[in-house]
Formats: sequence, structure tokens, C-alpha cells
Amino acid sequence: MARKTSGSWEWSRTAQTRKSMLQAAREVFAEHGFAEANVAEVVSRAGSSVGSLYHHFGGKTELFLALYEDHQAAHEEASASTVARAKQAGVEDPVDLLIAGTRAYLAGAWERRDLVRLFMDGDGPPGFELLRRTRGREWVRQNAVLLRAGGDALDRFMVAALTSVIGEAAREVATSDTEAEALEVVEAAVNLIRRLDPLTALDPRP
Repeated sequence: MARKTSGSWEWSRTAQTRKSMLQAAREVFAEHGFAEANVAEVVSRAGSSVGSLYHHFGGKTELFLALYEDHQAAHEEASASTVARAKQAGVEDPVDLLIAGTRAYLAGAWERRDLVRLFMDGDGPPGFELLRRTRGREWVRQNAVLLRAGGDALDRFMVAALTSVIGEAAREVATSDTEAEALEVVEAAVNLIRRLDPLTALDPRP
């Protein structure tokens, strides 16, 4: 059996330490919110030290933001890979592709419902709201590309409205009591997207 080199062992240990701290932070922030969360409790649950936390993240704020970025990256990866698979399967209609991405996004909202509740309705460090709004604008831009929308006011409004529908659905999914209830919200969101008929709205010419 091949032995790990010193470099690969250090990388593996660093990655595991970071993962353990993020998991502990997820639990503590979800239970207490940002302001009331205690760094000592995070490192205790992670089986690490305060010094290690500051070494890897820099502090409580940076730890919170790293958790947010990981959460958003998981959303984006799931949606993008699902849309890519749909395209490979021959799906071409932009609305069908948007719905495929929406289903993946909302599945992640249920899987990480504690984080959705934290980041949507909980408190956060200074600058977090700006970061969240910036992410939201980027999400709208990505949906506009997927829907092949133009840049006029009607296009921007319609894409923003659809994105808001998906975001509010994520909030409801995350606060659902059961998975069955969450799935009902997902189907309602999909039906609403279809009823809005974004392609017609984006091109209202006869």
C-alpha cells in the first residue's frame, strides 16, 4: 500500500479541519444566529482550537461568510450540472431548462434547510446583506442568460420576478414541516413558472 507523502497528508488534514469547523459552525450559527454564536463553542464541537479557527478563517465573520459561500456554491453546482444533463438529454426549451435548475435548487434548499433559514431570515455580520444582494443580482443575470432574455426593462422585470418566485419557494421549502410538504411547494413553484409563460412575456409581439 502506497504511503501518503507529507504534502498530501498535510493537505488532507487541513481539508478535514476546515470541513469539521464548517460543520460545527453550521450547527452553532443555526442554533444561535450570528450575533449570539460563540467561537469557543464552534471549536469545541469541531474538536479543534481557537488558534486553528483563526488560522483557517480569520474569525467568526469570515467563518460565517465561508459557510455562506460553500452553501451558495453547492446550489450553483447542483443547478448548473442538472441543466447541463438536461441539455445533453436533448432538452432545448429555456423554460424547461429553468425548471430543471429550479428543481435542483429547491432540492438543495430542503437538504440544507437550516442554512436557508439562517441566511434568509437570520442575522449576519456587517456587509452580509450587501453580499447577499450582489449574489441575488448575479442569480438574476444567470437566469436571464438561460432564458435568452434581452436587456430592456420588461426582460429585466420578468427575469427578476421569476427569480423571486424561486427564492420565495426556497424559503417555504426550508420552513416546511415535512418533505412531502416541501415537495408540494416545489410543484407549486414549477406550475407558477409555467403559468407565467416567461418566453411569451419576454417577447410579447404577436
